[in-house]
Amino acid sequence: MTVREILKMGDPRLLRQADPIRDFDTPALRNLIADMFDTMHAANGAGLAAPQIGVNLQLVIFGFKSNPRYPDAPQVPETVLINPVLTPLDDAMEEGFEGCLSVPGLRGSVPRYLRLHYEGFDQSGQRIVRDAEGFHARVVQHEVDHLHGILDPMRVRDFSKFGFTSVMFPELDPHDDD
Repeated sequence: MTVREILKMGDPRLLRQADPIRDFDTPALRNLIADMFDTMHAANGAGLAAPQIGVNLQLVIFGFKSNPRYPDAPQVPETVLINPVLTPLDDAMEEGFEGCLSVPGLRGSVPRYLRLHYEGFDQSGQRIVRDAEGFHARVVQHEVDHLHGILDPMRVRDFSKFGFTSVMFPELDPHDDD
């Protein structure tokens, strides 16, 4: 098990445009994905993007059966998504509170598309084509934002709905966003 350091907001590497992956099913890619899952699980994350561990590639992982940081969220299928392309299915958006492993201890209300079509590849280079809605769509959008150098506070519209998790959501374990 290899848990990597998660970069924090303010690190310029989080603001880069990630490079596409061209070689699939390599030992290096398999090891990176394994490290990302170890890191995400150790941090109780709902997802993780390669740039968050300093790797400037278009690779995100996400998914869980249950998550202590989002106790009311429905399951999201565990997914490796490479070189993703997102397309909203309509204009409907919803505000929802998000946390980020690169912005520990803080949460903000972020607008996201409710319904989304996404495409990309898995670690073997097999095409992934899915439609998602609700929290699943939110997680995908959040993680893919990292590939474009966007952190969730950059999307907050109303900063009266942005603050410390321990203050705004005291019912959550205070160590979940550390």
